[in-house]
Amino acid sequence: MTERAPAAVPTILTAIATTTALYFADAVLAPVAGALFIIAVLWPLQNRLQTHLPRVFALAIVAALLLGIFLVFMSVVTLSFGRIGRSLMADVGQFQLLYTRLAEWLEGHGILLAGVWADNVNSRLLLRALQGISARLNTMVAFGLVVLVYVILGLLEVSDLGNRIRRLADSRNAAHIIKGFALSSSRIRRYLLIRTIMSAATGLAVWAFATAFGLRLAAEWGIVAFTLNYIPFIGPWIATLLPTCYALAQFQSPQSALVVFACLSAVQFVIGSYIEPRVAGNTLGISPWLVLFSVFLWTFLWGIFGAFIGVPITIAVLAFCTQFASTRWIAELLGTEGMADSRT
Repeated sequence: MTERAPAAVPTILTAIATTTALYFADAVLAPVAGALFIIAVLWPLQNRLQTHLPRVFALAIVAALLLGIFLVFMSVVTLSFGRIGRSLMADVGQFQLLYTRLAEWLEGHGILLAGVWADNVNSRLLLRALQGISARLNTMVAFGLVVLVYVILGLLEVSDLGNRIRRLADSRNAAHIIKGFALSSSRIRRYLLIRTIMSAATGLAVWAFATAFGLRLAAEWGIVAFTLNYIPFIGPWIATLLPTCYALAQFQSPQSALVVFACLSAVQFVIGSYIEPRVAGNTLGISPWLVLFSVFLWTFLWGIFGAFIGVPITIAVLAFCTQFASTRWIAELLGTEGMADSRT
């Protein structure tokens, strides 16, 4: 025990130093991580196209496709959040009245601080929140453009990078690195496919329920649920809480809000906890505990983008860990059986 303790100190210090560097270098490293994620998804298409077309033409097609998807996605999301925001501004008086009634009820039970909360819930506070969301969306657009540049340059380098790795002096390590890239890319593509299918199912279910229940902006709530469901755990919770608060203002009934909350929670639970694990199985090679830890860790390091990219990063790290004897125990300890069996 005394001999192992000093040996663990460099590992702990390295982990702390790496985490600190990731936290302070987010402006530089986050776009690179996003670009690598997209490259892992798009490379099979790029590789197939450049077998029939010149590399530059194939890259132009892939880049145009990526840009088109990004613009359509951001336009739809921005439009949906914009309509919800305008509707919330129109109902701000209802929210003020509800919070005032809640404050009076709490004060009647001896909770005097509620009055301070009620005074702070006003149109200016909501306006500042909406302005913050708008600023965040503008930042995401600029961030996406930087990522797009990295993706274009990266797709041009994939083949050359593979050749350089194969020319390494240690051919065995080169083979492990190549297989690590291939395995992590494959698992990331499967993760994105499963997450997209489940997000679409969640969005459709939320839209159908909102339409049947009479909740305004049903299509927008479906789009919000679809978008936020890409962020495990945190996204579904927000996608449930927002329409619940909106229902409280629309119907002026706590009972109706509770019904909305219960039904949307049931939708998220059935799809996220029952259907998705059976679709994914062990093929992603990551345990639910590690998914939750990854979301919170990368959210702390890189904000909302970290919440989205955290799980793919963890999947890639575990995939590389399986390729080397010195780190295989990490994949076997933190991954699932499917990941551990992928070693050479």
